[in-house]
Amino acid sequence: MASHAPNSSRLSESQQVALATLTSVTNQEPSDAIPLLQRSEWNVQIAIAKFFDGETPDPVEEARAALPSPPLSTQPAHRETLLNGLSTFPRPEDISRGQPAPRIVPQPQSQTNYQPSPILSILLAPFNVLYSVFSGSLRLFGYLFPFLPRMISAFSMRSSPAPSRLNTTGRRPLNPRDTAARFAREFEEEYGSHSLQFFENGYAQAYDLAKKDLKFLLVVLISPEHDDTSTFIQETLLSETTVNYINDPRNNIILWAGNVQDSEAYQISSALNCSKFPFTALIAYTPQDSGSSMSTIDSITGILPPSAYLHRLRTAITKFSAALDRVRATRAEQQATHNLRDEQNSAYERSLAQDRERARLRREAEATELLALQEAAEKRESEERQRQQLEKWKLWRARLMLPEPGPDEREVTRISIRMTSGERVIRKFAPSATIEELYAFIECYEILQLGRPAQPVTEPRDYTHDYKFRLVSPMPRVVYDCDVNASVRERFGSSGNLIVESIREEDEEDEDDEE
Repeated sequence: MASHAPNSSRLSESQQVALATLTSVTNQEPSDAIPLLQRSEWNVQIAIAKFFDGETPDPVEEARAALPSPPLSTQPAHRETLLNGLSTFPRPEDISRGQPAPRIVPQPQSQTNYQPSPILSILLAPFNVLYSVFSGSLRLFGYLFPFLPRMISAFSMRSSPAPSRLNTTGRRPLNPRDTAARFAREFEEEYGSHSLQFFENGYAQAYDLAKKDLKFLLVVLISPEHDDTSTFIQETLLSETTVNYINDPRNNIILWAGNVQDSEAYQISSALNCSKFPFTALIAYTPQDSGSSMSTIDSITGILPPSAYLHRLRTAITKFSAALDRVRATRAEQQATHNLRDEQNSAYERSLAQDRERARLRREAEATELLALQEAAEKRESEERQRQQLEKWKLWRARLMLPEPGPDEREVTRISIRMTSGERVIRKFAPSATIEELYAFIECYEILQLGRPAQPVTEPRDYTHDYKFRLVSPMPRVVYDCDVNASVRERFGSSGNLIVESIREEDEEDEDDEE
C-alpha cells in the first residue's frame, strides 16, 4: 500500500483541534502525530496514552497472525519454561522489530502503609482488645475442631476468584525510589563494592528518561532464589568489560535493576514476558515501529559469558543507534527552530514594546502640549474678560466721581499725587470725600482726562474691583489703605503729598529679596 504524507489542511475542524492538542502535549511533528491519531480513531486521550505508554498490539493483526500458516521449517519447536528457558537464543534478525515495552507504574495501594494518628489509635484501642479476644477464641475453637478451618478454606476457595499475588517474602513494600535504594544497598552487601551506576528511582522514571533523552534502558531482573543469579552477577554483570561498556557515556545506557521479590520488579517481569532468571531486557525508542513507542529490542535470559552478553548488547545498540541518531538530529533541529522562533518572537515583542512606549510618550507629549495650549487660551480669555470688566467698571466709577471743588470754595483739601509714570497731579477734594474716592480718582484718571462719560453705564455684574496700588506719604512714610469711611479731611487736613506705589511690583521685589 502506498503511503501518502498526511496533510493537515484536509482535516476537519475537530481533527485539527485534536492534532493541536496532541502536538502541544507530546511536542511531535504533525507528520508523526496524524498517523497516531488515525490509529486512535482521533481520540486525543487514547493517542496521548499510546505515546507515553506505548502501543499495544492490534487485535485484528493478532487474529490474522493466529490463522494457520505453512511451517517455515521442519525443525522441532523449542519450548521455554521458567525452569529451562530457551534452548537456543533468538537470532539478531528475530528482533529486528521490537516487542512493545509498556510503562509500568506500581499500584500505590501496595506501596503505602496507613498509620493512624495517636488520637485515633486511643479511640480504637477498646475495639482492638475485643478483636484480639475474639480472634483468640476462634483460634482456640480451631484447635479443638481442626477439621472446620480446612472445610471453610476449601469452600471459600471454590466460591471466590483466585487471589492476587501476595507478598510472602516478608519484604516491606516501599515507594519506587526507596525500593531502588534498597536494591542497590542489598546488591552491594551481597556482591561487594562495584562501579555499576544503577538508576536511583523507579522503572517508570527510567522509562520516561530514556524516551525523553533517546537512550537505551537496560533492565536487569534477578531472583535471589535462583541458582544462576550469583554466577551471572559475579562472572557476567560485574565483569570489567561489561561494567566499562555499560558505564561508557557514549553508549547512552540507563541501567535499572530490580529484585522480583519486590512488587514493581515482579510486575515488570510479567509485562516483559520474562521466562527465566536472570533476565536482561534492552528497551529503546523505536520510531520505525510507531511514532511514540518504546520497544524491547533484545532480551537475554539465563547465563551467558561476558563476551556473548556484550555481543548481544552491542549488536542491538548498533542496530538501533542510527535511527536514534536521526531522531536526535531531528529533535535538535526542531529545538533550534523553536529557539530561533522564540528569539524572533522575543525580539518582535521587545520591538513592539518599544514602539508602544514611543507612541505612548508621543501621545503624552501631544496631550501635554494641547493642555498647555488650552490653558494659555483660557488664560488669555480670562485676562481679556477681566480687562473688559475693568474698563467697564472704570467708566461706571468715573461717572460717579464727585466734581472737583471750584476756586470759590475754601473748605477743600489739596492733594499732590505722583503717579507710577512719574507724572505729578494736583487735585482738590471736598472735605467729605473719602479715601476710596481718592483711590477711584487715581484708577480712573485716564478716563477723567478725556472727560466725564456722558452716557450712563451700569456696574458690571459678578465683578469685585481690587486696587493694584496703594497711597504712601513720603515723609514720614505712612500707608493709606482704601477706606470708604475715612475722609481726606480727617487724614490729610488741608493738603497732602502722596506717592502711588504698585503692589505687584513691590511684591516681586520682596520675593527677589527673599531669594
